[in-house]
Amino acid sequence: MSELIPPYRHPDFSRPELANAPVVSTEPAPADGVVPRNFHGTSNYPEYVHLGGGRWVLAPESRMDSVLVLDGDRLEVVEARRVKKGQQVVVGRTENGEEGIYVHTEGFISAEQAASDKFAFRTRGTRETPFSRSYDELYQVLRHDRDHGYIVWVLGPAVAFDQDSRAAMQGLIENGYCHALLAGNALATHDLEAGYFRTGLGQNIYSQELQPLGHYNHLDVLNEVRRAGSIAAAIEELKIQDGIIYACEKQKVPYVLAGSIRDDGPLPEVIANVYEAQDAMRVHARKATVVMALATQLHSIAFGNMVPSYRVEEDGRVRPVFFYIVDMTEFSADKLANRGSAQAQAILTNVQDFMVNLWNNLKD
Repeated sequence: MSELIPPYRHPDFSRPELANAPVVSTEPAPADGVVPRNFHGTSNYPEYVHLGGGRWVLAPESRMDSVLVLDGDRLEVVEARRVKKGQQVVVGRTENGEEGIYVHTEGFISAEQAASDKFAFRTRGTRETPFSRSYDELYQVLRHDRDHGYIVWVLGPAVAFDQDSRAAMQGLIENGYCHALLAGNALATHDLEAGYFRTGLGQNIYSQELQPLGHYNHLDVLNEVRRAGSIAAAIEELKIQDGIIYACEKQKVPYVLAGSIRDDGPLPEVIANVYEAQDAMRVHARKATVVMALATQLHSIAFGNMVPSYRVEEDGRVRPVFFYIVDMTEFSADKLANRGSAQAQAILTNVQDFMVNLWNNLKD
């Protein structure tokens, strides 16, 4: 595995508190969608359960606020709403092994990092933080995972409001740096608006000048796409020849558009049912090795809750999932961390500037 990917340090199960741990306890689910009292709620860290005789099993893809279902020696992370009556659900609220459950929070922390000073200034990213090294590492991670991973982008509409950032995202998609795109109705609508009218919410995407009756433009695009029956058909009928969604369609990159109560239209591909949207997003959460979340706080938190901090490769090796959040304020990054995605790395900047900088350093 590339030197970019830190090695995973497995727990030391010979430690007395783990060597003497009891076998994990389970109880049957009393009904479909109902779990036992005292159920164990998962985190996005690597989680192990003790099956006896010193045998600890790692949950293959732990994530926030789900439960562990044990079927023989097979451990699965399941949302509580999906649990079926009679399934054996892991119970216990401790995470240090005393109930046969161990949450490993330091798997990707080197011995040197673990021994470093516990107090230091500026340990969290702020607007004062220099991000030069963060950018350099990000370029390397994306180059590596373009061919050896699965890069998922979570985009807010701001990316489509600027000519250069929109072109940069198109370039990244066309050059293999996007394996899946997650967004809402707004990103896709305004990207198609830009492709057809060269505006975003009625403003020219380069000059930012308001166009006459421009506030109708996104509504007209929505109407035309709905008339065509699909985004793909509308791209052909409207002769749209550039943009983010255009690139996804041409490159066969899957995208998931999740609905919102704020949506106009919406576009035909928007998934209005929140649980169906969650299921569609989770398909990509299970594959993700890098997540790029840009200028969309709630969507970033939602996907962050679905994504493990690690991935078990086919050969059994464990690697981290890199999660980057790009926003202008510390609030969005802190909110994501406070909701459980503590591994998320923030780059605090204007999203349009970020996209152009990223593309200028990655394009061949």
